[in-house]
Amino acid sequence: MRGFLVLLAVVLAFPAAQLRAGDDLVGLERIIAAWLESPHGDYHSRSFTYWNADGEVPTSCATCHSETGMLDFLGVGGLTPGEIDHPGAINSPIGCASCHTEEGHALDAVTFPSGVEATGLGASATCMVCHQGRQSNDQVAARVDGKALDEVSDELSFVNIHYGASAAVMYGAAARGGVQYDGRSYVGQFMHVPAANTCSDCHNPHSTEVEPASCLACHTEGADDLRDIRVQHVDFAATGDRAGGIHTEIEAFRDALFDAIRRYADEVVGEPIAYGGGFPYFFASPDGTGTMPDDMLSRDNRYQHWTPRLLKAAYNYQVARLNPGAYAHNPRYMMQLLHDSLHSLSEAIDIDMTGMIRP
Repeated sequence: MRGFLVLLAVVLAFPAAQLRAGDDLVGLERIIAAWLESPHGDYHSRSFTYWNADGEVPTSCATCHSETGMLDFLGVGGLTPGEIDHPGAINSPIGCASCHTEEGHALDAVTFPSGVEATGLGASATCMVCHQGRQSNDQVAARVDGKALDEVSDELSFVNIHYGASAAVMYGAAARGGVQYDGRSYVGQFMHVPAANTCSDCHNPHSTEVEPASCLACHTEGADDLRDIRVQHVDFAATGDRAGGIHTEIEAFRDALFDAIRRYADEVVGEPIAYGGGFPYFFASPDGTGTMPDDMLSRDNRYQHWTPRLLKAAYNYQVARLNPGAYAHNPRYMMQLLHDSLHSLSEAIDIDMTGMIRP
């Protein structure tokens, strides 16, 4: 552990401006430069500054929002692995020691919010500790259990999967990250080619950026934009356009779902809904347009008229919004979630799903 603390001290001693400049950096300098440009190394990011006024990161957030919390979770220094014994330090981004410790290298499994354990993960395990979300199908199911599908309940509030849940999407039905409807089957882990089945096969582990060279060996249609990659040229969302990548199919399903969510809120609930993009995400919409001015994006204006059917659909909409890389991580699972959410809403309102194909 001492060696990694020394390495971290070296990292912090480098002038950021120097490390961000030029292509003549080599070895450790290049790694540090890449890290400083990444979300993990952004000291000013809200991910690492949100709790500054409190002076500490609460234990429920510390693992992923402070390096000290991650080390605590890993059990470095004799602490209990898998548990957080202390609040995290503020302004402590995810750095070298978060992954490169004896405990980090030994980690080989993670438990998803659904309670499902994934094993044999190797170096991807430390990535998946944080990139799995914080909610799942199971939490939503527990919230709506026993409640009438189309009746507003004051016991319900929006359930947010949380940011960057790429691993939950990649594992599909095996992790149950999205709301999965009864009577439907869902694809499991998206198995890519053997050379692209771990996090670092596709993402630079220090910059986190996607390294497209290996993709383009097979997917020539993604030369300009990886979102143009498409293996199945089926018009899943029935837009009449198959020119774009599979990403366009996901977006089309997602847009159709939001339109259906708005109509359901209007026609069934009688209270218009809007999506704002920031916490608490769904808001009351006095003008019924589905969008909100910035001065109304507040917790006081949060949407508070949830039915079980609406909550499930909104949860899956949020899963799609917060996972823009789903086209690579597990496009079939994402389209299944969106399609089934639409189908559920169509049982309560008139939705034209003619021509839509469930993958």
